[in-house]
Amino acid sequence: MTWIVRSIAAAALLMMAVTTVAAQATASATSTGSQVTFTKDIAPILQRSCQRCHRPDSVAPMSLMTYEEVRPWARAIKHRTGLRSTPDAMPPWYIEKNIGIQQYKGDYSLNDDEVAKISRWADSGAPRGNPADMPPPAKFAGAKDWQLGTPDLIVISPTVETKAGAPDWWGPLASVPTGLTEDRYVASVEMREVNDLKKGTGQQTIGGLHIVHHLIWSAIPEKGNPGPETETWPIHEVGRNPDVFDQAAGRLLKAGSKLVFPSIHLHATSADTKANVEYGFKFHPKGYKPAKKIVGLDITATMDIDIKPMMANQKFEAYSTLTENTKIVVYEPHMHAAGVRMCLDALYGTTAQTLSCAGYNHGWVRNYAYADDAAPLLPKGTILRVTGYFDNTPANKNVSDPRNWSGIGHRSIDNMMINIGQSITLTDEEFEREMAERRARLGIKEGQVVLGCPLCGTPKKAPIATAQQQ
Repeated sequence: MTWIVRSIAAAALLMMAVTTVAAQATASATSTGSQVTFTKDIAPILQRSCQRCHRPDSVAPMSLMTYEEVRPWARAIKHRTGLRSTPDAMPPWYIEKNIGIQQYKGDYSLNDDEVAKISRWADSGAPRGNPADMPPPAKFAGAKDWQLGTPDLIVISPTVETKAGAPDWWGPLASVPTGLTEDRYVASVEMREVNDLKKGTGQQTIGGLHIVHHLIWSAIPEKGNPGPETETWPIHEVGRNPDVFDQAAGRLLKAGSKLVFPSIHLHATSADTKANVEYGFKFHPKGYKPAKKIVGLDITATMDIDIKPMMANQKFEAYSTLTENTKIVVYEPHMHAAGVRMCLDALYGTTAQTLSCAGYNHGWVRNYAYADDAAPLLPKGTILRVTGYFDNTPANKNVSDPRNWSGIGHRSIDNMMINIGQSITLTDEEFEREMAERRARLGIKEGQVVLGCPLCGTPKKAPIATAQQQ
């Protein structure tokens, strides 16, 4: 008799489990109007935001091109995409979604609906769906091809080498001629490390696949020293996305110039490695003349960094006052291993606005180019504040030994806090014209508060304060 009772009880429990699973699946389908499937809902997200790295022979540790490849990672994909802008999030686009400007060029991050779809798909058993719903395969450049297409000019740095497990090293490299025979204006530059490290060797993170953490460079005449008109060029950093310059602000690469490398920072992997950095330049058409000029906008914490051991949420600030009217075109946080977050604020008069906040991962250095109508337009006298947050605890996987104190320095176990910004300086007339054009395009009304443009809500010509008046 006992076995009959047990059998009935087991059957009842099984029926309850089946009913619960069916109810969850129905609820998931009802909440979105239909079941979330790989072919219809998930594959398009992966193609746009994930497969650029997660494909054969690329930097990611696994391929996510097909359902068979993706299905075992469904729960992990849900977890990593749900982390949003934190340093462990995927895809590696760390701009925070709940504060500051949200319009950027080349933004491949996921929106809230896409994150929710991935979560529901993983929770419902990661169904394949109807094969007819599958989009055509995305086309990508090969692993050895350039993200921005074939460059017009490729210049290669000298070869560097690190031994397995060696301490960090930094210093200058020999210069390299560009071979350019005529002046050309550069529309974009893509920088990438090429090394002999075999995939599957050592740690399979983006940082673990490279030995060049960053390489500072410039272009100067083959003979003589750079003059005051020398262009400002972006820094190569590990995991960095390519630079596409403002259409009206191409950068001049002069005939007979050479690339000089005043400082390279090498960080060893678990294997002996040789590498160099390739620079792929794409030019504007011949006859192009820039209307504007890009300048650097570095805001740096110098001797104030004092990272205490075994402590999270350590905060430091750095300030700079704009002496000219400025349009900020690129926000680029630069920190070291303990860095996890950086924010950029603009203080003008009685107004304080957070322009951008982003998580930071020492292995994925990102530059964020503002969309044209979102790029901050700031009058002279504006104070820029950079706030950096550091986590020197075991929770931060980039830190080798959180028991150690650290201060400012070149090594990855030391720290830095810099916004390596890019900007355009404007005369008073240019500044007023830029604001008027933005008001017209966006329909900005008098008295309206505009993020990143404190004077855009004053349609009449506003007095532009000087730094001394601030």
